[in-house]
Amino acid sequence: MPGEWELLGRLALTLVLSAVVGLEREYRQKSAGLRTHTLVGLGAALFSLAGAYGFAGEGGGFPRDPSRVAAQVVTGIGFIGGGLIFVRQDAVRGLTTAAGVWVTAAIGLAAAAGQGVLAIAGTVAYFVVAFVFPLIMLRLPSPRSAVRVLQVTYLDGRGILREAIARCTAAGFAVSDITTRRLDSATEGHSGTVTVRLALQGTGSVEALTSGLASVEGVLAASTEADESE
Repeated sequence: MPGEWELLGRLALTLVLSAVVGLEREYRQKSAGLRTHTLVGLGAALFSLAGAYGFAGEGGGFPRDPSRVAAQVVTGIGFIGGGLIFVRQDAVRGLTTAAGVWVTAAIGLAAAAGQGVLAIAGTVAYFVVAFVFPLIMLRLPSPRSAVRVLQVTYLDGRGILREAIARCTAAGFAVSDITTRRLDSATEGHSGTVTVRLALQGTGSVEALTSGLASVEGVLAASTEADESE
């Protein structure tokens, strides 16, 4: 049986890797971010360590079967993943975030089992999927039904939302969904900050549209990404 310090090291590795994955989701402002992914990874690791080393083996009164605990973690994590998936206007959203939670649990299991290299490789593979795959997807022929998400953060009260919608239409896109979120309230001398997410369908250049919006006075940031239902 590994010593306590080795088990703590496995738990610490899980903490770091899970937090790294969570930071990517937090950066993209997803519903399950840094804290959720970190806790999922830690929970999976703790269940695995407790199942593998927390009970006496044969002769101690308790049979020990680590694989049974791991299987239950894989099944149980579906409860959290299912809660992250929802349907809005006939579009399924949250699949990528739910899959990320599932992968984080797998990373925790691997780290808890002493497979540190495998856990690190899984984390690297996650970031390849998260950052490299979207670049590949941008180079694929885009069907007219494909949905892209344009996110714009701007100062409120300057008509920027109307300007953004008008530019989207002029660029050849139809806006299928609009979601706004106020980051801070207006105060004296400050008009407040708002983030809007526009779901776009069309064959125009999203990159050119994003670049044009970023140059509009009052726009603090503009970015694009594939729709979360991918």
